[in-house]
Amino acid sequence: MSDRETYAIVGAGLAGARAAEALRGAGFGGRIVLIGAEPDLPYDRPPLSKEVLTGSMPPERTRLRSAEEWAADEIDLYLGTRVTRLLPAERRLLLAESTGRTGSLRVDKVLFATGGRPRRLAVPGADLEGVSHFRTLADALAVRPHLVPDAPIVVVGAGFIGAEIAACARQSGCQVTVLEIADVPLRRVLGDEMGARYARYHRERGVDLRLGVNVDRIEGDDRVRAVVATDGTRIETSCVIVGIGIEPDLEVAAEAGVATADGILVDEYCRTSLENVYAAGDVANAPNPYLGRRVRLEHWQNAQNQGIAAGRSMAGAAEPYGEVPWFWSDQFDLRLQLAGHISPDHKIVYRGDPDSASFCAFYHRDGVLHAALGINRPREVRAAMRLIAKRTRVDVHELAEEGRDLRKLTPLPA
Repeated sequence: MSDRETYAIVGAGLAGARAAEALRGAGFGGRIVLIGAEPDLPYDRPPLSKEVLTGSMPPERTRLRSAEEWAADEIDLYLGTRVTRLLPAERRLLLAESTGRTGSLRVDKVLFATGGRPRRLAVPGADLEGVSHFRTLADALAVRPHLVPDAPIVVVGAGFIGAEIAACARQSGCQVTVLEIADVPLRRVLGDEMGARYARYHRERGVDLRLGVNVDRIEGDDRVRAVVATDGTRIETSCVIVGIGIEPDLEVAAEAGVATADGILVDEYCRTSLENVYAAGDVANAPNPYLGRRVRLEHWQNAQNQGIAAGRSMAGAAEPYGEVPWFWSDQFDLRLQLAGHISPDHKIVYRGDPDSASFCAFYHRDGVLHAALGINRPREVRAAMRLIAKRTRVDVHELAEEGRDLRKLTPLPA
């Protein structure tokens, strides 16, 4: 492999960073260019809506590596730089820097790890100062000074990002109002029963959670002063934080002719429909052998591990990628972990009291475990992942038995 070869990674988040490291680890000796639209060194996102927001973690601790460590691996960082076009026939990327300068880069292989952009709140006043569409380190640092005792804060969206932000704001002593258009928060991920439990948990801790309500408009002068909800109520506030999901950042890939459908379509080796073009992380829509369908995952685990798989694939050390989906969320004193995927037709078996702060919910169909949700039960969720991966059929009464080692359950005939 010639040292003159250049591999570019578009997107300097977790997936892109791990792909760059994996390329070097797999023996690629050519040039690696990691291109990020943000000016910051590649960083980890989960602390943004938790420790960074509360001030318990300084921004520099979110960095995945230091500048010196990137340089030691001879990985070139193009930060504050956007890719505006991919020209496949010319093997060239067109670039625009935050300073306004433009240029191009000749490449032999490209990985899109562009993640997503926050969905915008399409209402009057959404562009006022003090309204944050929460996604980046800069967003977290801009919101943090507003989280002071008795400050009125409005959070739009009760998904995981919104719920984590609401918990942080409430723990900081803020008066927190959350507006959620659905009648059950987190229904798509957790189902009705667990979504309702989370609503109750937040309300018990002082969050004014309003369901079935959206934003009609945002009022202000030089900055935001109030939110008017669709039910007509007016909520005075000094800060509005919007967390209503992301849209995959795929326009450059699509314009170049890469196949897309709710993300960039890839195979099990992270390859797209164009030769020498790959994708990984939040933007990639990939087949998942454990779910039995294509899926685009916005999870930390997937970004890291699929990024590693993509880097190895680019280097010629490809192995099929597919893992049981897993993620976590910290809210107040609860750590929620979910492995697998919940469907409405699953039956639930509880281990522990579901009204307590420590239990597991196992989701099965005819004794075959498909998902496990744990509240402050990390070991059991980890053990359940093996059962989900193997599609093991078990005695559901054993799932419910406290103290029973999930690794030693009696397998039943399929």
